[in-house]
Amino acid sequence: MNFKQIAKGFIGIMLLTTLGACTSNKTGNDSEKDKKDELVVQFVPTNNDGSMEAKTKPFANYLSKKLDRDVKVTLATDYSTIVEAMASGQVDVGIMPPAAYVQAKDAHAAEAILTSQLGDYDQETGLPLTDQLTNTFKGEILVRADSDMSKLTDLKGKNIATLSPNSASGYIYPVAELKDAGIDPTADTKMTTVNDIPSEITSVLNKQIDAAFVFEGARNAFASSFPNNDLFKELKVLYLTEGDIPNDAIAVQPNMPSDLKEEIKNVFLNMKDDEDGKEAMSLWGHQGYEQAADSAYDTIREYTTKAAE
Repeated sequence: MNFKQIAKGFIGIMLLTTLGACTSNKTGNDSEKDKKDELVVQFVPTNNDGSMEAKTKPFANYLSKKLDRDVKVTLATDYSTIVEAMASGQVDVGIMPPAAYVQAKDAHAAEAILTSQLGDYDQETGLPLTDQLTNTFKGEILVRADSDMSKLTDLKGKNIATLSPNSASGYIYPVAELKDAGIDPTADTKMTTVNDIPSEITSVLNKQIDAAFVFEGARNAFASSFPNNDLFKELKVLYLTEGDIPNDAIAVQPNMPSDLKEEIKNVFLNMKDDEDGKEAMSLWGHQGYEQAADSAYDTIREYTTKAAE
């Protein structure tokens, strides 16, 4: 083999090696870019009937389009797991119930950029008020309409369905106000934790439980889950908490770049202005968003302390 042939062969090998390295580097960079661009969003579903996961796909697509990056939407199994996910950095944006947000905030794992707005309710009828929004809500205690209970202290000696101890309306606020009324919920009642509000409502309808701790407007919100029942005729509101509960927080990782925080904030603020955005918000019953006032969540800390005493 002469020198010219050897040289050609050597050059060919070098070219292949160089091209291979370039391809390898490009794949690696693309992989890093995809990982960097992906945004993980998580929320706590209002029920565990298995229907929510499918509904997250349109929301993920909506955010992906608006933010021009891949978005993955996941479901938290309960109030504590979304706090853990934020604290471990597995989630970039949390749509967080108020008590869960406070826990994550106190662990330096979350920063509220927005507070959700909900439709307000007529406290006499329990029906929604047209075109009226609020950034707080009440805890609500439901009992059967034919129950002889008429006031909070009538819960003494009764069986009560509650949500997680991390739920503001499903546990913290009513427990704290029971204590204010002179009732020790642990000693004077029997409390049973259930997975979601439809399960609480079912247990009261079936007379398995005397009362349920839910959020204000629950009969209206879950009416479609009970097509064979008239929740307004079969259930009544025994009590609304005196304390106002701040709405869900849209929270991000505190170290998130400020420009990305601003992008996310603007997308959520504008959701109410287009049909796809409204559909996305309907996952949680949100009707809009406003600038977060972190001090609004201080009341959660006060009630949590009281409920734990």
